[in-house]
Amino acid sequence: MSSKYAVEARDVVKTFGDIKAVDHVNFGVMPGEIFAFLGPNGAGKSTTIKMLTTMLRPTSGQLLLNGHDVTKDQASARKSFGIVFQDPALEEELTAYENMLFHCVLYGVPKAGHKKRIEDLMKLVDLWERRDSLVRTFSGGMRRRLEIARGLLHHPKILFLDEPTLGLDTQTRNVLWDYVRKLSKNEGMTIFFTTHYLDEAEQIAERIAIIDHGKIVAEGTTKQLTEKTKTKTLEQAYLKLTGEGIRDEVSEDFSGLNVRGALLNRRLR
Repeated sequence: MSSKYAVEARDVVKTFGDIKAVDHVNFGVMPGEIFAFLGPNGAGKSTTIKMLTTMLRPTSGQLLLNGHDVTKDQASARKSFGIVFQDPALEEELTAYENMLFHCVLYGVPKAGHKKRIEDLMKLVDLWERRDSLVRTFSGGMRRRLEIARGLLHHPKILFLDEPTLGLDTQTRNVLWDYVRKLSKNEGMTIFFTTHYLDEAEQIAERIAIIDHGKIVAEGTTKQLTEKTKTKTLEQAYLKLTGEGIRDEVSEDFSGLNVRGALLNRRLR
């Protein structure tokens, strides 16, 4: 299926019973672009990402990754992306190297290339010297770096980052975003990320989409969004578009889906 975008949503709807979590969403992310997908709690952000990464099926509409329909051609779609979850997804009682090796098998990386690929990626995130350390001894920042390396094992064209710096200190956040910028620049990788740190989106993203109540309420560069809302910062624009009221900490996962387990089961099929 032809598409000029690396990631594209075409009139996507997702309902759970009477609840419309995603309501006719449209957007496109160009190859090699760093794209931020922002929204308040319960806005439809997580549901959209789960559909993009084949963990949920859209009720209607199309989602394409590098031209592959995520519903009709799931195998090809999955090969095209890597993902770093908001919640930790590493095996703590395995070493860093063992975690990487396990996912080489899971992603179908050719056995002959396992060692070199693991070494190259662990060096990229400055963890090669700690390859034989148990993950449970790693700091939060080290775990995130390992998760990014793991998500790149199968040479994906797209990297999804779901709140990758949540709970990390400022120094570690800066280091992680430096890695992400290098990936986008050096490998032409498309980066699709979510964050509640609006300063990150303002500094890192080349373009931004804001979703609220299941609909895209604005899309563009930081400059375009501030001009549209007659504000000076992305945070001010975001609050003007989504409101200043506190949102309840509700889950968008109305289906009760176990995200990590679902992904592992789908990868192993």
